[in-house]
Parts: sequence; C-alpha cells; structure tokens
Amino acid sequence: MARLVLMGSPTFALPTFEALAEEHEIVGVFTQPDKPAGRGLRPTPPPVKVWAQERGLPVFQPRSLRRDPEAVAQLRALRPEVIVVVAYGLILPPEVLALPPYGCLNLHASLLPRYRGPAPIQAALLHGDSETGVTVIWMTEEVDAGPILAMEREPIYPEDTAETLGERLARRGARLMRETLRRWLAGEITPQPQDPSQATYCPRITKADGEIDWRRPAVEIERRIRAFTPWPGAYTFWKGRLLKIGPARVRLDLHAPPGRVVPVNGGAGVGTGEGVLELRTVQPEGKRMMPIEAFLNGHPDFLGATLGREEARDG
Repeated sequence: MARLVLMGSPTFALPTFEALAEEHEIVGVFTQPDKPAGRGLRPTPPPVKVWAQERGLPVFQPRSLRRDPEAVAQLRALRPEVIVVVAYGLILPPEVLALPPYGCLNLHASLLPRYRGPAPIQAALLHGDSETGVTVIWMTEEVDAGPILAMEREPIYPEDTAETLGERLARRGARLMRETLRRWLAGEITPQPQDPSQATYCPRITKADGEIDWRRPAVEIERRIRAFTPWPGAYTFWKGRLLKIGPARVRLDLHAPPGRVVPVNGGAGVGTGEGVLELRTVQPEGKRMMPIEAFLNGHPDFLGATLGREEARDG
C-alpha cells in the first residue's frame, strides 16, 4: 500500500480513482475549482470533488500549481509516495513532478505518442480511427511526452460517440493503472521512451467546434457529430434558431446542395459537400432530442429548408 495523491476532474477519472482507493491510502485529492453551470450559472463541483467528499478525503482546488506556492506547500505536507493524474487540466511544475519518490503517473486516453493534448478521445473519432487505447506514462515537464509504462488497445465501433468510447476507455484505464502502479512500485517496469517523430497533438475542444459546416463531406460531418456527443454537441441553425443534430447516417448514394433538407426514407436528410447526411434525431432549441419523424410532424416546412447561419445562406 502506498500513500497517493490523486489529481483529476471529470467523470473519466472516477473508475481509476475508485480502483486505487481499494488498494492504497489516498492522502489528498486535487481537482479543478468549481465552475458556473446550468441556467442559473451556479458554482458546480467537478465529479472528482463530489467523489472525494463522499469518502471523506481531503480536497484541494487550486487555480494553478505553477503560480500558487501555498498549494505546492499543501501538497508537500501530504508526503505522497506517488501522484496519479487523470484528466486533471492543470500543468504540474517541476517542483511537483520531483516531489513524490515514485514520481507522477498519468493515464492518457490514446496510444501515445498519438494524440497528445486535451482531447484525445474526440481526436480518434474525428480522424476515423479503427482503434485507440489508454497509456500510462511517467510524467515529465513536456505535456504527455513522458516515457511509457504500459499501454492497452481498445477498438472503436462505428456507432461510438465520445461518451460511449470514453466510458470504455475509463474502465480499461482503471484496470491498467491499478496493475501498472502495483508493478511500478515493485520495480518491475522499465520505462520506454516515446518516439517524438510519431507524436501528434490534439487541441482543446470549444463550443464553436460543434457548428456544422454543410460544405464538408457527409463522412466528416458524421464523425464530428459522434466526436462532439455529448459536448459541445453538433449543431446548425434553422430559422435563426439553434438545432442540435444527433448521430446520423452517411448516404453517399444521394446528393443535394450543402445544407438543403431533403426527404429520405420517410424522414429527412441534409445535403453536404459529398453525399447526404440522413438524420435520425434532432433537438430544437429549448427542447429535448427527438426522432426526426416526430420533428417533421410538427414542422413539415423543415423539408426544403436550407440550414446554417443567415449570413451563410445569403452568401
């Protein structure tokens, strides 16, 4: 049993933290500060904070570890033997990386060095990869570039979204981190350096990334919809109001002008730069996601419309 400090924020980290809490002494949990959420913009704690508080674990929420000497002092006082990081969202400065005798271990949701950066799950879906995985690395100052301690692969299925793929990777990562930490503490692992020539980087996803450009090929748009489910969601505009698009089907045998809504199989599809995207579900602004057939019953004028921002349609 080792003294661990856990660092993470989203739901993705919870399976790993739960697995480690069964075998080790958790002396502290570091997570992001509460953030405004919902219509009332009330301060909302990250899932890791809720998990830690339910177990009576000490919680720390510094805004930065590089510019907060007090947070580093608090961390040092905990005397961790290992720091385990899973989707924390803050950079660890050199003094933190050097603090625990067994180092800082990070679980990353890709087959490193592919998709270094904050959105590896979305990146794998956007690129149409047939597989991805999880990697445990020994952390260094360069983000996601430390030597590899362990890696496991995970297939990507045609219907996968960032949510479904993320759930599987979180479970696989928990098993991998638990076994890797056990072997690391026993001195059974020799770190393997990453090949920097094979490294790729994926940027952070923003709300704006979810807007659909109907001039792009249907295959690419379909990937974006799955990659951005559940957040930020893929969306377009109809009559000036936001319309979210759920996972859809690519029809390369059909053609229509980009953004034009056409009848398909008793429902509707949208023309793209290459092929038609057959809609399955849509979510009008302020309402719930619904089958396209139900939406058409209430909005028959949707057929024949052109989707997108007003300025795009006017141009």
